[in-house]
Amino acid sequence: MRPTAIDTPFFEPRHRDLAAALDAFAAREAAPHPHGSDVDAACRGWVRALGQAGFLAHCVPAAHGGVSASVESRALCVAREVLAWHDGLADFAFAMQGLGSGAITLAGSEAQRARWLPAVARGEAIAAFALSEPHAGSDAAALSTAAHREGGGWVLDGEKTWISNGGIADVYCVFARTGEAPGARGISAFVVPADTAGLVVAERIDVIAPHPLARLVFRDCRLPADALLGRAGEGFKLAMRTLDIFRASVAAAALGFARRALAASVERAHGRRMFGGTLGDLDLTVAALGDLATAIDAAALLTARAAWKRDNGDASTRTTREAAMAKLAATEVAQRAADRAVQLHGGDGVRAGSVPERLYREVRALRIYEGATEVQRLIVGRQTLAAAVPPTGDPA
Repeated sequence: MRPTAIDTPFFEPRHRDLAAALDAFAAREAAPHPHGSDVDAACRGWVRALGQAGFLAHCVPAAHGGVSASVESRALCVAREVLAWHDGLADFAFAMQGLGSGAITLAGSEAQRARWLPAVARGEAIAAFALSEPHAGSDAAALSTAAHREGGGWVLDGEKTWISNGGIADVYCVFARTGEAPGARGISAFVVPADTAGLVVAERIDVIAPHPLARLVFRDCRLPADALLGRAGEGFKLAMRTLDIFRASVAAAALGFARRALAASVERAHGRRMFGGTLGDLDLTVAALGDLATAIDAAALLTARAAWKRDNGDASTRTTREAAMAKLAATEVAQRAADRAVQLHGGDGVRAGSVPERLYREVRALRIYEGATEVQRLIVGRQTLAAAVPPTGDPA
């Protein structure tokens, strides 16, 4: 399986080599894990296998066991598209090692990086990103989990939910209100090992496409002074920087799911006999597949552009708009592709364990996490308006 835009100038030969190696690896390692199976064990297995094979090295910088000087967006995108084609849990395991440790990569002290990043790259430590709360999802700046200074350290109290890798993670990057200023400017980040007293996995969350998820509660959770990640009051900015790195890769995962759904639809169209011909002889089928193929390629080019721009920019380069466009386009077309695959398969499309049924469940969450579709539309719209502010005095 070759990623959709891998042969365009956005990518280099090393990316094509990575895609080929990952494709061969995932084809060997992928195995069914039906709903109700031990998803924690399956996820740990993927992390271990990806680490031992060297692929998690793309999630951390070279100074701490990685491949590139900094985490490269194009490599993340290539990996996620290939893995999503094969297995949604494999994609999840890979992505969360990067996202979960991303704040440590960006702002961690040398001691924090040395302790956690090499272990993440080897698949020996599982990382998690703890930002969302029951009343602070898309509006992450509204979080209420709080940390205050006490006795030379910090005391953390509050609740996080929908935390990917919750319950199996070895380390959490936790964002809490520390009050340096109102709103987003009064949030800080902390490195919290899973065995810290006062951190409780209060609930495991089961979802339609099983992944390790949990609600976490912090009760008088005492942290040393060096648990602070970066500078106090800059945690929200750090969270957004982390998400900016990985948002384009969500689009890439969506492309992997979409292409797998399209392939399943094409196979069904060729093989399903009806009305004296095949399903693929019907104009409605041909048109639907043509629309999907076009939309998938368009989303792939948006994704490649976002990843390329981030990799080739300097420290001041922001790719929020480009990544939002990519995520919006790719996740929406993935949903349409999965739905079309189910429809073309008829009854077989809703059979538990079938490829269309699995994809239908897998793709739905992508339109929500790391910025819902509605949020991406607002980001693109606001930045489009801001880039076209009329001159002063212009009645327009």
